[in-house]
Amino acid sequence: MKIYFMGICGTAMGNAALLARAAGHEVLGADTGVYPPMSHVLAAAGITLHEGYDPARLAQLAPDLVVVGNVIARGNAEVEWLLDTNALPYTSLPALLHDFVLKGRRNLVICGTHGKTTTTALTSFLLREAGRDPGFLIGGVPQDPPVGAHLGRTEDPFVIEGDEYDCAFFDKRSKFIHYAPHIAVLNNLEFDHADIFRDLADVQRTFSHLVRIVPRSGFVVMNGDDTNLRALGAIPWTRVVRVGLDAGNDVRLVDFAESPGGASFRLTWRGAAWADVTWTLPGIFNARNAAMAATAAGLALDAANPTVLKLDALARFRGVKRRQEILWRDARTTVIEDFGHHPTALAETLQSLRARFPGMLLTAVFEPRSNTARTRIMQAGFLRAFALADEVYLGPVNRPEKLSAEERFDPEAVAQHLETQGVEAHFAASNAAVLKELLANTLGPAAVVSKPRVVVFFSNGSFDGIIGQYVAAAKGA
Repeated sequence: MKIYFMGICGTAMGNAALLARAAGHEVLGADTGVYPPMSHVLAAAGITLHEGYDPARLAQLAPDLVVVGNVIARGNAEVEWLLDTNALPYTSLPALLHDFVLKGRRNLVICGTHGKTTTTALTSFLLREAGRDPGFLIGGVPQDPPVGAHLGRTEDPFVIEGDEYDCAFFDKRSKFIHYAPHIAVLNNLEFDHADIFRDLADVQRTFSHLVRIVPRSGFVVMNGDDTNLRALGAIPWTRVVRVGLDAGNDVRLVDFAESPGGASFRLTWRGAAWADVTWTLPGIFNARNAAMAATAAGLALDAANPTVLKLDALARFRGVKRRQEILWRDARTTVIEDFGHHPTALAETLQSLRARFPGMLLTAVFEPRSNTARTRIMQAGFLRAFALADEVYLGPVNRPEKLSAEERFDPEAVAQHLETQGVEAHFAASNAAVLKELLANTLGPAAVVSKPRVVVFFSNGSFDGIIGQYVAAAKGA
């Protein structure tokens, strides 16, 4: 079958294209500004890439199926041709995955507002370390496993990141509704994606739709400490396993500790010891990700006793690119990149960095880029999160013309308010200006260095390349 992917260079689309290629299909696709790293990976796999969108070219290629990415909107030339002519069948990425990859598999669907990518990587890694060959699709660039997509053996589970975002311009359901979960992992639940959900209740509604399709032979693995998940109510049609810190959870995470050398914690299963874990990933949020992943992977191996899964391998797990990733470290400066774009995630990361780097100045640099972070909805939450830093640099709102002044996040006002709370805060009207000020104040000749500094960049996008430029300057300082 010849399958054509529109928007093929996105992480999810590119990894799905690789899965389709591995399954024996002829795969090709198009994107605007065909870009690395995915373009290099796809080309190395023998996938033909086209620059831009051209209806005449698409008609000539005549694929058997067109996969329309969720970044592709009405007005796209190829979309309009598809709709006008009705000449070729088209589908969304999640529907393609269901029909061509997930059908007939025991699927572990990893969901939640935070931690999906890391938990998906952890679950896949643990199953591989247990001697299985799971399939997986990870919405990021993992260091373990060494690739982001793998078909695996059909006899083994398939682990997939279950995003609650919508599928395509013609299918506004959450992606995870397509993924036929045998085990649904609900890591946490908060309001996010303000562009497609009205409020918290709207997000809860889509999660309730997900758990309704878990079979009676499967499991819902739920964060038992999360009040927003508990509000989903009883789930009597399948088995529920709760994971958390509180007494009453089936799997408990206890004795968490963090220091410059790493983190440690213990897991118990229904009161009995399971494992003592020492590893390098920061924060109790990552310890919880590990507990959720271990529970899901363990239940996939033994529905009665997940502790058959040994967890010694966690000490070797290296995490995912752009998730609290240390890019540079010397005696003076540590530079970290993080995908964080929600106030809860930022706050948890900053708290962890305090424990990891005691006595160091903590500098947070933030790009308001996601569809929710660009709005004023969570401005109070960002204020509370940034108050945990010593210094804050705020860039301008991405695509400000798409929002009215009343709707937009106001980084200048946030910086002014932080100053009243004793946090040194800076706002610049461009990301280039953010970099210039940051370089002058932290690495330049005029920088006052009373103690070492941790600089953490938060963005779910490119930050206009300033992260790499800052790292280069730090290496040369």
